[in-house]
Amino acid sequence: MYAKSNKPFYDFFKRASDIVASGILLILASPVLLLIALALKLETPNGPIFYSSKRVGRNYHVFSFLKFRSMKPNADQLLKKMQHLNQYDDSKVEQKPVEEVAYSGVMLFSDEGWIPEDKLLAEAKKAEEKPFMKISNDPRITKVGHFIRNTSLDELPQLINVLRGDMSLVGNRPLPLYEAEQLTTDEAVERFSAPAGITGLWQVTDRGKKGVSADSRKLLDVEYARRYSFGLDLWILFKTPVAALQSANV
Repeated sequence: MYAKSNKPFYDFFKRASDIVASGILLILASPVLLLIALALKLETPNGPIFYSSKRVGRNYHVFSFLKFRSMKPNADQLLKKMQHLNQYDDSKVEQKPVEEVAYSGVMLFSDEGWIPEDKLLAEAKKAEEKPFMKISNDPRITKVGHFIRNTSLDELPQLINVLRGDMSLVGNRPLPLYEAEQLTTDEAVERFSAPAGITGLWQVTDRGKKGVSADSRKLLDVEYARRYSFGLDLWILFKTPVAALQSANV
């Protein structure tokens, strides 16, 4: 499962640079970190300052991913009720309804009991075609949350993840467990061979655009995994400030 890096010298340089850069940035950003923490506590006193969730990074390394909390304390419970608001547009993908799949007679046992094999495979394929979840103008986001999201200040705690070695400054976005487990094809798996990062090729290319497909994001992740280098990382870092200061409510 764990692939050996084919860029060991650059990976060493990248890690050393991440340690130095994240340490310096955390010190310089400490006043901003304190102000955001205070604003979050004033707006929602009962909510935590940080949001931590399990994410999957390079070589399927699972770690606790840190962000400033930008949503209401009960945001996770509200997510299942908002699937219809998913921003990723996969409407152009022709999907056969599960009921139309021919029944072969083979039965499998699932969490919900016995189910025809064809139906189970069809449901798995449908889930794989649309694994990503992103909601435009998400009503779960607080007022402070809107500000720190649109300026990407909610990402600052990830400098701690970089310092710990979970992530890099530049790389593919680490995915929630439910998204990562859907990416099982050979091409999709390749995106996990690159370092996870705070910013990356997708963020400076498609982030904030409406109607972006999940396939587009996956292709950009795979492209970065194949091409990442000192030059590409510098280009991404150069483009990141413009991408971060976006007007779209994402």
